[in-house]
Formats: sequence, structure tokens, C-alpha cells
Amino acid sequence: MRWTGRRGSSNVEDRRGMSGGKMALGGGLGTIVIVLIVWLMGGDPGQMLGSLETGQTARPVEASAEEDQMAQFVSVVLADTEEVWKMMFEQSGQTYREPKLVLFRDQVQSACGYASAASGPFYCSGDEKIYIDLSFCEVLKTRFGAQGDFAVAYVIAHEVGHHVQKLLGILEEVQAQRARLSQREANALTVKLELQADFLAGLWAHHADRMMDILETGDIEEALRAAAAVGDDNIQLKSQGRIIPDDFTHGTSEQRMSWFRKGWETGDLAQGDTFRRGAV
Repeated sequence: MRWTGRRGSSNVEDRRGMSGGKMALGGGLGTIVIVLIVWLMGGDPGQMLGSLETGQTARPVEASAEEDQMAQFVSVVLADTEEVWKMMFEQSGQTYREPKLVLFRDQVQSACGYASAASGPFYCSGDEKIYIDLSFCEVLKTRFGAQGDFAVAYVIAHEVGHHVQKLLGILEEVQAQRARLSQREANALTVKLELQADFLAGLWAHHADRMMDILETGDIEEALRAAAAVGDDNIQLKSQGRIIPDDFTHGTSEQRMSWFRKGWETGDLAQGDTFRRGAV
């Protein structure tokens, strides 16, 4: 992705030098990712979960030059999302309210509660902030096989997609519906929400490239590989050796790739209705 020399966002909150207290699991890819990462590294997931629950706090670690460069990169990606969504909202006579992006290390407190780095990046609608521990970028590459900077850009754009859903009233409606449904039905509705965020990430890539010429050869393929890597079926197969569709909360690898691709190819917000009967 072409990003050097372009502006970063002023909406980045760097909390990497701060340490948190007791953590609660939640957000992003959730507990499945915790189990998967620890298991792949040869550790005991149960032991790790126990340490999280007892509130152990890691010592602050000085950021490496590589991590600081990644912090600059995600800041530029966030700025690019601001440009695109400001334009898209203005076209429909609305005003885009920019989210904040919080960089943290190990654990963090948000308006949605405490979360750990192992939970993956997540969006909290309570404070309209995206949270990411930059170590996830390395996990995405080494553990999930999703190489390239645009894989990270896809993740950021996906979380910004959730913010767009909040501004459009979609997030609130889904949360209200989930409260009235069984767990299986609520999971199915959440899948639709997540796939729409994938579509919005693809739509962002479509317009960002046309506005700012950001894409290099292979970037879209990097995003598609990342989408496939974090598909529920792929994660379940690696973490527990079997696939349980009723437990899906984000969609299969194929679904995630398909909806990102649709956003990228059409650039048309009207094409992203994953809630339409038969769409998913």
C-alpha cells in the first residue's frame, strides 16, 4: 500500500505506555482467538485464561522501531478512512463523525469493559473508539498467514465499518434484535453484521484507491487472504479440530472474502445489504 508521505489521523490515542488492571474477555475475534494463538504457540490456553481472570499486569515495554512504524501506518489508514467516509456521508447529505483509534499494549479499558490483546482489534460503540494492540499485526502475519500491510489495512477498515454501522443506526437495531433471539439466531444476525463490515472495508478500498491512488499490486489479494484467515470455519478448525456453524459469529472464510470483494468491485453502498433475505 502506498502510504509514506501522506497525512496521519489526529484521532489516534496512544496508550501503549499505560498498564491496565483486571481484564475481562471480549470484543474482536473473542475467546476463540485466545485459544488458537496460545495453542499454536504450544501453550496451555486454560492457564492463560486463568492469568487473565486474576488480573495480572504486564510491565510496560518500550516500542520497537518496527512497532512505531506500524503505528504510523495505521494512523495513515485511519486518515484514509476519514477521507472516504466523509465524502460518502456528504453525498447523502449527512455528516461523518470520525472515530478514535486507541493503540494499547496487553490490555485496555474501554466503555465496553476491559479487553486483552488476545481478543484482537475491536470497535466499542459506547465510546466510538477502535482498539488495537499492534502485536496483532504480527500474529496476523505469522500465525494466520496473512502477509502484507494491506492485510492490516483491511482489519482497520473493517472496524471502521462497524462505526459506520453505528452512525447509520444499523448497530443499534441489530443489538436490539439480538436481545429477543435465541443464541443460535443471535449468532446468525451477528454474522450478517460482520459480513457487512467486510463489505464496507472493500467499499473503502474501492474509493480510497480512486481518491488517493493507494493500492499496489497484490494489495487486494492481501486483504482477501486476511479475510479468509479470520473466517469462523478456519479459526474453529485450527483451534478445536471441527466446525460448528451454529457458533459462527463472523462468517466463513468464503463469505468474508466474497463480501469484501463485492464492496471492492462495486463501490456501491446500496449493494451491501447483508440483512436482505437470502443475501447470506
